[in-house]
Amino acid sequence: MEIHKTSSLAEIAAIVSDTLTKANIIAVLTGGGVVTVYSENEYQSDDLDFISPASSQKLEEAMSQIGFSKEGRYFIHPNTSYYVEFPPSPLMIGEQYIDYKECTVQKIGELELHILTPTLCVMDRLAGFYHWNDRQSLDQAVMVAKRHPIDFKRVKLWQYYGQNWSEIEP
Repeated sequence: MEIHKTSSLAEIAAIVSDTLTKANIIAVLTGGGVVTVYSENEYQSDDLDFISPASSQKLEEAMSQIGFSKEGRYFIHPNTSYYVEFPPSPLMIGEQYIDYKECTVQKIGELELHILTPTLCVMDRLAGFYHWNDRQSLDQAVMVAKRHPIDFKRVKLWQYYGQNWSEIEP
């Protein structure tokens, strides 16, 4: 599958994920790109953040196979304005380590996208809300929770053990 000017963020994410998987690279889509996928484009991210333990060299080799080139910390493609970034691993939500095996695979056409689960996505967005007092992150968590089943017991446990409620302003 090729990246075209009309390719959606989800399609590009699946192409990247598929390419990385074929190169034996573990990588999971995180951040706002996950919200775009799970909110059915109600929220529109302009980038794709994949967390991967792979080396920069290995990532660069795989990304070049599908036309991405590295510019600074970003990978850009001539046929899209979406860019890809690989923030440092490990996969963390707040202060909690997340095993890659806890994530899920979403079918996008014929391709498989390795992505946070809806519950992990909500936790990730809440972490942004708590850490930066970012109302947009809270709104994004709600967008996802309205459309997908969420394990609220898991979210509450994470909040209880990982957040200092006294620092959060209402």
